[in-house]
Amino acid sequence: MLPQQHTGKSNSFSRRAFFSSCAASVLALVLPITARASGIVSLIRIGKHGSETRLVINVSKKVKHKIIPLVNPYRLVIDISNAKLDFPLDKIPKNKGLIKKIRFGKKTANNTKIILDLNEPAVVNKTFSLSPQSGFNWRLVVDLEKTSRNEFFKSAKIKDITNAATVTTDKNAPIPKTKPIILKKPAKKKKPVIVLDPGHGGRDPGAVGISGVYEKNITLKAAKELKKKLVQTGRYKVFLTRERDVSVSLRQRVKKARAVKGDLFISLHADSIKKRNVRGLSVYTLSERASDREAAALATRENKADIIAGLDFKGESKEVTSILIDLAQRETMNLSAQFAGFMVNRMVKAVKLLRNTHRFAGFAVLKAPDIPSVLLEMGYLSNRSEEKLLQRPAYRAKLALAAVRSVDDYFFNAQKVV
Repeated sequence: MLPQQHTGKSNSFSRRAFFSSCAASVLALVLPITARASGIVSLIRIGKHGSETRLVINVSKKVKHKIIPLVNPYRLVIDISNAKLDFPLDKIPKNKGLIKKIRFGKKTANNTKIILDLNEPAVVNKTFSLSPQSGFNWRLVVDLEKTSRNEFFKSAKIKDITNAATVTTDKNAPIPKTKPIILKKPAKKKKPVIVLDPGHGGRDPGAVGISGVYEKNITLKAAKELKKKLVQTGRYKVFLTRERDVSVSLRQRVKKARAVKGDLFISLHADSIKKRNVRGLSVYTLSERASDREAAALATRENKADIIAGLDFKGESKEVTSILIDLAQRETMNLSAQFAGFMVNRMVKAVKLLRNTHRFAGFAVLKAPDIPSVLLEMGYLSNRSEEKLLQRPAYRAKLALAAVRSVDDYFFNAQKVV
């Protein structure tokens, strides 16, 4: 049985350091262009003009925009508040001039976030709109010029967190010498932390099979088998949200995962439905709509200190908080979907799958904004054959082995795209 819904990029396990570095790094640099009607972003081009890099955004109508600098790594976020994206993503230019790569934030009905990953520190020299002419619609033009690290940090109205004393008004000023760095022995490579969540437990039995077997017992046995196989590889640290037959609230499960700094969260379930002929495994990730609602709720909470591990939003504007949460959740959802794909590819070789195997829902256990999460629906206890299979240790071991291989694919065998 699926859990009730809550009513209230580098390897993924290095993302926490990335978000921590953003804690004091954002201030909205507002560059308004007045407009009333919505527009459609239909093309993005990059041109190099001497020392400047020019970004040209074709849009159907004049638009408003804001540009927000982000540090570690150097990025600029162009937040176009009254336009939506509508062009082939394979047409996105990359690695030209100061711009290394272009990405996009979460899509909404009338908002587009264009994220510029920079090759080196750069600031906006000027920005302007060109009215329709020569066969073009409106064009938003952003000219970037190279700057120093200090000036980039200054544009974000923060001090260089690696050497606060180096901030200066002279962008050509040399960085003062610092004390010699004492080299330490290389730290042991961190093992990814996997959190396994056996669904239900205690007073909540979950689904009840044809023979009377409880879902809570099946999920706990499956989680322990998967933990054993993951630990045997020597590549992972593994935690369970429950080790025995006890009740754990949905939010408490996510809280436990974040407390151990989980890098991947897998919730295990076995459903039951009226149609007894239905059988097959499926994998769920968080739906876009549920993510949007959660992001809005997170952004409006008074205590924002623990929304994303390592980030403290106290003192930040609502706008900056929303942008950071949006970027974090978009990356987490992308990584969740990527892992779900690896899992489906491995499971199809081992067990029977449900049609449309990768599915989307708003389950509370999938809502950690900084931990890629999936819900593995192992099968249906309402199907006599599948219920028997899920009670067999050999079958659960087969499921666990396929799951281990999908985890390996995610952390070690694939190039992450963030």
